[in-house]
Amino acid sequence: MTALRGLWPEMQDTCTSLGLMLSVVLFTGLARVVTRQQQLHSPMAHAFVLEFLATLQLCCCTHELQLLSEQEPAHPTWPLTLIYFFTLVHGLTLVGTSSNPCGVMMQMMLGGMSPEMGAVRLLAQLIGALGSRYCIGAVWSLGLTKYHVSERSFACKNPIQVDLPKAVIIEALCSFIFHSALLNFQEVRTKLRIHLLAALITFLVYAGGSLTGAVFNPALALSLHFKCFDEAFLQFFIVYWLAPSLGILLMILMFSFFLPWLYNNHTINKEE
Repeated sequence: MTALRGLWPEMQDTCTSLGLMLSVVLFTGLARVVTRQQQLHSPMAHAFVLEFLATLQLCCCTHELQLLSEQEPAHPTWPLTLIYFFTLVHGLTLVGTSSNPCGVMMQMMLGGMSPEMGAVRLLAQLIGALGSRYCIGAVWSLGLTKYHVSERSFACKNPIQVDLPKAVIIEALCSFIFHSALLNFQEVRTKLRIHLLAALITFLVYAGGSLTGAVFNPALALSLHFKCFDEAFLQFFIVYWLAPSLGILLMILMFSFFLPWLYNNHTINKEE
């Protein structure tokens, strides 16, 4: 009984954090419904608002997830379970948005999005990422749990635990794998695709989270580590912006040029 009483405050804090994340999802979901009902005349304005809300939701929830993962729960798989669950939630609620500049770049490079629309979505993601820091700081200042301290959201906690070349390879590889799956899972049924992508993200975080954080999302990295960008801009710019973009470029080169070329050569040799 004494042990249970000792665990109760921890459980309360965890439940409060979970409730906060679900509240963010519900709030942004309500805002999306209102946006769709307003039927904005400009498609770009409509896309801007939806992308902003999606990025805000992703970044706020990830801030809180990161906080929960630092509480050292009794079960080591608890943070990974939360990552999988909330990735499913984001996948179900953020349909039609990417919340990731790399996703926008991929669509533009493949011809699925105009440069103007891409620029609008990138701007919305930037504002959503920066806005999430101040939103989460305001919420943490309320002191809903003992871990909620407003200064925490503005502190730099360097997640890079390896040297620069290895960090670049890890982030580029994570981006390559994830966006390759995103591209090739388009024909899979929606419900199954969301589970597959959630499992993949959870695996990538498990594999690379202790090395670089396995973010592979420039907007999310800016939100989580904004102070670190201020203190070590070049290092974080290379690891969290250039490396994921390099992963996208390599993925497009492979699937759009190298593999078709290899297939055509194989077909020609077979006919000869």
